[in-house]
Amino acid sequence: MKLIFSICALVLSCFAQVPNNCNNPNWHSLETNETARLNCGPAFQDRCLCYTTCYDGHHQHVVNCTNSGFYNTKPLSHLPNNTQVLIFTGNSLDVLPWNVFGTLDSLPELRVIDMSSNKIREIHGKSYHHVQRVERLILNYNRLTMDPERSHPRIFSNFVSLLELHLTHAFDTGSPQDLAATLHDIFVNSNLTQLIKLHLEQNNISEFRDSNVFCDLPNLLDLHLGDNALTKLHFNLSCLHKLRFLDLQRNKFSTVIERDLHTLDTFAKHNQSVTVDFSGNPFECTCKLNPFLEWMKRTKIFVRNKDLLRCYQNGSVQEFHTIKGCITKLKASSYRGTKAAVYLLITILVALICALIYLQRTAVRKRLDPVIDSVSRRVRYTSITTSDTREIDV
Repeated sequence: MKLIFSICALVLSCFAQVPNNCNNPNWHSLETNETARLNCGPAFQDRCLCYTTCYDGHHQHVVNCTNSGFYNTKPLSHLPNNTQVLIFTGNSLDVLPWNVFGTLDSLPELRVIDMSSNKIREIHGKSYHHVQRVERLILNYNRLTMDPERSHPRIFSNFVSLLELHLTHAFDTGSPQDLAATLHDIFVNSNLTQLIKLHLEQNNISEFRDSNVFCDLPNLLDLHLGDNALTKLHFNLSCLHKLRFLDLQRNKFSTVIERDLHTLDTFAKHNQSVTVDFSGNPFECTCKLNPFLEWMKRTKIFVRNKDLLRCYQNGSVQEFHTIKGCITKLKASSYRGTKAAVYLLITILVALICALIYLQRTAVRKRLDPVIDSVSRRVRYTSITTSDTREIDV
């Protein structure tokens, strides 16, 4: 009997030591869709699945309410206490009220919240409570307002452990200036000091009102600004001491101005491993592209997808190449400097001549008076002769 108990204990201990990851062939779920719906409780109206499944490489307890037809967030105040991942997407919420997850701190294991594609227009400042341990928030493809009267800059203030914030195509259509102002207010007023990854793709961003818009994110590693309308770097990089990847794919860069190249080089001196991606931009095959080409050859920054860069000329797509016959910046500046110097010398010369004439006006007048009198006499004589001739003709 003791031997049997020992064998059972050994078997149980072996199963207990099996790592909880998706590569474990000994793990499988016994839950069916029916039991998964029942696990959620009556508040979810049999529209969601609550089960343990593989997520992010290891098994976690997931509440999945994808395309469940909810028009409010009432079920979320009844989430199971062991919920680690919440997927609440494809619903119609419009406005997130206060205390979406209830008033009790009963979600100690919640790490991921995905509320994409819910047509959310407004998030109250007190909507998200009890999310101190959440590490990833996904709000992609919503319609967040940029109206100052309806936007709440402190919407993320309770996410003190947040590592990833996904805001791809998250904002309603409006002016780029309003969006820039909204983002600025959100980052300044939210406690996102732990954030390492920020996604802002597809938001029609063309500029930022405040160049220090990202400076309140001191631990940011990856900044994704692809599929926007940027033509220049309208933001400060020097405050992002840990940044390792800057995504600028598919924006509106026709070239990269030398000021931005200098900014990137200065930043690279303090960040040894930095990657930037300019692929998919509508670069123009003009002389303005040459400094960018030279920069890519010498910079310490790793330019990802460098071989995919293309430029456009007369409607045709071409591989990046040095444009011939361009006046270099040094020659052009030298020519402009010489031209300006000539103009200056001519001006000084004219001024000196005028000053000399003024100082010697008495002597000049003595020399010029006889000449002027002689010319005057000739003019009068010519006038008299012409008059006499006319009288004879008559």
